[in-house]
Amino acid sequence: MGKTLRIVSWNVNGLRAIWQKDFASSVKTLDADILMLQETKLQEAQRSPEMLTLAGYPHQVWGYSRNKKGYSGVMTYSRVQALSMGTDLGIAEFDDEGRVNQLDFEHFTLFNVYFPNGQMGEERLDYKLRFYETFFRHADAMRQNGRPVIVCGDFNTAHNEVDLKHPKANANTSGFLRIERDWLDRLMSEGWVDTFRYLYPDTIRYSWWSYRSNARKNNAGWRIDLCLVSRNIVERGWLRDAFIENELMGSDHCPVGLVLEIP
Repeated sequence: MGKTLRIVSWNVNGLRAIWQKDFASSVKTLDADILMLQETKLQEAQRSPEMLTLAGYPHQVWGYSRNKKGYSGVMTYSRVQALSMGTDLGIAEFDDEGRVNQLDFEHFTLFNVYFPNGQMGEERLDYKLRFYETFFRHADAMRQNGRPVIVCGDFNTAHNEVDLKHPKANANTSGFLRIERDWLDRLMSEGWVDTFRYLYPDTIRYSWWSYRSNARKNNAGWRIDLCLVSRNIVERGWLRDAFIENELMGSDHCPVGLVLEIP
């Protein structure tokens, strides 16, 4: 038996807000070895003592939006010490929005990513697609050198019709545009694996629901929070499970994740 790791990703839609909704209890329920959060909407000075001393997580990395307060932001809690941690892709227009954590462990590299939303118009859709291009060029360079790589986060795109409640009604909505879905097609064809869909090809489960029209109560959702892994992780037999914890409340997203067993 090797080392088992439970990795969880959650768009919290405001870390200060979700902290008031018994977030610490949710963290205990999730029991993650590595907990990645997106859309923290925090600046460095706004972190509370409770955030900085969350029980059981001595290792942290934070990324912030540099030019816009109350926007974007990612952070990662870990029980396991990484060899290195970073927050930049090396391109200012992307790094300024605080969208990436990179954690390099002994056996793999892990990315926590909050991909842009394209619904604000053509300019933001273009930004989103260029972010995909830039980020995966960075991740692919590692993967193509044989490095096991994991990318988890809010991708802001549902891949196929099984991944949202109303696909036909949203065919012209950013998040399900053909040009966005083509990006996910490309990633799968080039050797990335959508862990949940790989293990549960026909299971209908969502990770995000609009706050409008009782969407969560009616389960009219989208599966836009994903954990992708390089194919060599699957080939080595490390992938043990993938999950979507859609009973956990506190955000308009729910946690998603995977379980690895590494020799």
